[in-house]
Amino acid sequence: MGPEPVAAGEGLVLQGVRASRGRREVLHSIDLAVARGELLVVLGPSGAGKTTLLRVVAGLEPATSGRVSIAGRDVTRLRPGRRNVSMVFQSYALFSHLTVAQNIAFGPLVRDARRAEALQRARAAAAAVGCVHLLDRRPDQLSGGERQRVALARALVREPDVFLLDEPLSNLDIELRAETRAELKALHQRVGATTVHVTHDQVEALVLGDRIAVMREGRLEQVGTPDEIWHAPATTFVARFVGSPRMNLLPGDGPLRPPDAARDAGRTLGFRAEAVRLVPPAGTGSAPDGEPRGAPGDALGVVDRIDVVGEDAYVHLRVESHDVVARVPAAGRPAVGDEVGVSVRWAPGHVFDTATGQRITDR
Repeated sequence: MGPEPVAAGEGLVLQGVRASRGRREVLHSIDLAVARGELLVVLGPSGAGKTTLLRVVAGLEPATSGRVSIAGRDVTRLRPGRRNVSMVFQSYALFSHLTVAQNIAFGPLVRDARRAEALQRARAAAAAVGCVHLLDRRPDQLSGGERQRVALARALVREPDVFLLDEPLSNLDIELRAETRAELKALHQRVGATTVHVTHDQVEALVLGDRIAVMREGRLEQVGTPDEIWHAPATTFVARFVGSPRMNLLPGDGPLRPPDAARDAGRTLGFRAEAVRLVPPAGTGSAPDGEPRGAPGDALGVVDRIDVVGEDAYVHLRVESHDVVARVPAAGRPAVGDEVGVSVRWAPGHVFDTATGQRITDR
């Protein structure tokens, strides 16, 4: 079952939220709605305002203006303990002198739950995240992945209206991060809680999110599904930030453009590395990517660098004065210093207004 629309009494809503530190405004009039049961990933580079956004929702930092509503309640001026949110920090923040069971049960106990009830709820939360076998251990006896599960269980035991996850996987190694990411997605599908997950990792965002909110310098650049963010980036910033390697962006009057397009200095054309085809200059050999040779490319490029990643090679080219990256099979890659023909498969195309960076939807 997918997320439900935000309505009165449901979800998380931010309306015109601003936040400042001293004279510097960190959040600029944020309007954002998270449906009940939705997992929204907030994605952006360091300094984008992602963690500040979470802290404002949690009540750890004040909103200088605007309104924060959780489950239909205006919580803008409520202290953190009255907002009914649970936050999982990057550092896990476990009590080293308490067992796992005591760490998980700590929240209910300080809210006057009976000890037996708190420990029962702690066991149920631990079972949900797969750490029941760790209940008698202390944090210093746990691996990073195990500590992460405990932190999630501690958040889950409160049965909050909203879960706030602040880069919870960033301290894990690559293999464990992928494993824990899958577990986190499965946990969300089981529990169905409204969740806001902050990360700077685009793969994490694309894999986890029902929707993604891309932030830059305290502003929302785009909010959409992973497919929308990938296939129809709203700005040149989103186009470059989401994707590895990032999208190629060239001026409309540059050396590469669709055959039916007139030169237009006011537009920027975007295309991903897998849309670039390398062919030999006119009159030589077969295509490096193994495709039938056809006509020479639309422009000539010189290979500056090649990054081989398994079966793929990312070929970094200089096309006139522009940098272009092509993704080709590693087995048929050219060599550094080679001159190659460069053409682009333009469907689908990405066209942006050069002055504003905004997507133009007429192509």
